[in-house]
Amino acid sequence: MRTFRLLTWNVHRCLGIDGQISPRRIAEVIAAAKPDIVALQEVDVMRKRTGHVDQAEDIARALGMTSHFHNNLRVLEEQYGDAILTEWPSRLIHSDRLPGRPGFRTLEPRGALWAQIDLDGAPLNIINTHLSLIARERRLQTDCLMGPDWLGAAACEGATILLGDFNLVPRSRVYHRLTKHLQDVQRAPGMGRTQPTFPSGFPVLRIDHMFTRGPIRVKRVEVIRDTITRVASDHLPLVVDLEIG
Repeated sequence: MRTFRLLTWNVHRCLGIDGQISPRRIAEVIAAAKPDIVALQEVDVMRKRTGHVDQAEDIARALGMTSHFHNNLRVLEEQYGDAILTEWPSRLIHSDRLPGRPGFRTLEPRGALWAQIDLDGAPLNIINTHLSLIARERRLQTDCLMGPDWLGAAACEGATILLGDFNLVPRSRVYHRLTKHLQDVQRAPGMGRTQPTFPSGFPVLRIDHMFTRGPIRVKRVEVIRDTITRVASDHLPLVVDLEIG
């Protein structure tokens, strides 16, 4: 058995609710949590609005990790998307845009990236995503993630984790579809009361999720809510201790 810690967080381009843009503050929160693997959503790379900084690389460097990044939006050198960071050997398996409504201009392009991480010889699949605010698009995007390019791929066997900002609450149809095939870590046996993640100042919604499949046991779940995380982003980070065997 191997125990590891995983953190997922929508960092809101490192813009806090106090108006400060601070990748350093985000990195300090993550470092204090001591995760082995980090999944980030809403990351800016070389965007004018956040000072032409590669936030994924800067945060990874501060943590002593390597990063995999996928842009959901790109205009010239400016990019915006999601990232997976880890200190362990890893390789990017697949990254792509997720579908929007046919015939309609989407509010914001959405995507996902899938990295395979080597846990001392045991492969672990991590798929990080950020779904649409529009219910119909979320259904299409979930269909895609459940399909042959992602969770249904031949290479996506064994221990697998789908995580990120899903913009959906547990009473939704899409959530129930996901949990027919995957385990919601917050509802794993012995985890107690579920914890909301949004908005950070006064969290009432549980829209950031982590789902597992395969030989994975949930050991501990925590939503970090303190004086720093309440202002560092508009979401709170979700941290989970898992055991793979």
